Amino acid sequence: MMVAPPLDAIRAFIARHAIPLEPAFLGRPFRDLFPTLEGLRAEVRRQGLWAPHLPREQGGLGLSLPAFAEVSAVLGESPIGHYLFNCQAPDVGNQELLLSHGTPAQRATWLDPLVRGEIRSCFAMTEPEFAGSNPVWMETRAVRNGDAYVITGHKWFTSSADGAAFTIVMAVTDPDAAPHRRASQIIVPMDAPGLTLVRNIPVMGEAGSDYASHAELRFDKVRVPVTNRLGDEGEGFALAQERLGPGRIHHCMRWIGICERAFTLMVRRAATRELAPGEPLGRQQVVQHWIAESRAEIDAARLLVLDVAHRIEREGASAARDGISLIKFHVAGVLQRVLDRAIQVHGALGMTEETPLAYWYRHERGARIYDGPDEVHKSAVAKRILAAAGMPGRESKAR
Repeated sequence: MMVAPPLDAIRAFIARHAIPLEPAFLGRPFRDLFPTLEGLRAEVRRQGLWAPHLPREQGGLGLSLPAFAEVSAVLGESPIGHYLFNCQAPDVGNQELLLSHGTPAQRATWLDPLVRGEIRSCFAMTEPEFAGSNPVWMETRAVRNGDAYVITGHKWFTSSADGAAFTIVMAVTDPDAAPHRRASQIIVPMDAPGLTLVRNIPVMGEAGSDYASHAELRFDKVRVPVTNRLGDEGEGFALAQERLGPGRIHHCMRWIGICERAFTLMVRRAATRELAPGEPLGRQQVVQHWIAESRAEIDAARLLVLDVAHRIEREGASAARDGISLIKFHVAGVLQRVLDRAIQVHGALGMTEETPLAYWYRHERGARIYDGPDEVHKSAVAKRILAAAGMPGRESKAR
């Protein structure tokens, strides 16, 4: 039986608790907010809204992917919405990985406290020395030594590593295997000897702290048990792809939530800001066009993402791969345009921390880069469309 998402209750919680906390979030280190955030998370649990993406037997709401997508859009209207409900990236993806592929021991040690919100996690894949658009090209090695792996490598943009209890590392376990069978995913405690958090990387000048950060990590002969591996050896890429489809739905609907909030702020500003006595900004035709274009783009993007979510639910991520690529670049573009218009309507105010617009503009510009740059997704979709139309591939042309 399909479970309806409690959107009204979640929307009320965000309006009552998350949005009023944003000035503190934007103006202070994240860990300064811990007491308040923990109190609000306890209230989310008390209201029975905790971990909406997880099955009921795991303490969640048991929502389908399309239903959670709708929740994600509501939570996305505040930069702390997902965190308060314990469905924030990268923890949400790690929870799903451990739930589907973790051993009983791995679940007891890592998944259960993660689900309870007692710890956080991160996912270490991207390396500064190699193009992130090529997910099978990496140098971090995990060498088998008896009943352990010895991991050496360099990762960066490991989101939320600061303060995390563990990371799931993508590392090459068999360099001689086929490209998509070389890497494995391995759980590494963040306090393991040889693992160093070098720094939180400044994003457009802001390094952030704790959950709200992206770290550079070094692994110097970090030794962990073989039992820390997720799945079979060589399944790292397959697990990453499995995580990617639903993860794109999560991200895209969060972006739509950001768009909705930016749209609300833009409309309010246009209706109330006067250019001269009795002359509201909203009478400017260009502003009216921005409002109309934004409304159309947000609504169309929402329908496209929900359509892909339903297809993943019915047929699996592989069958929906074109749609998964389409929503990634399309919604990222809508997000950037809507944020830019909202900032422009706010004028100088839009560049400040008086609203969340500048924060989102800094941190969500990466939407067109991470999880594969837009250009890669556009080319992948176009190639499959052209192949279906009969265009020969490169191998055929060479012959």
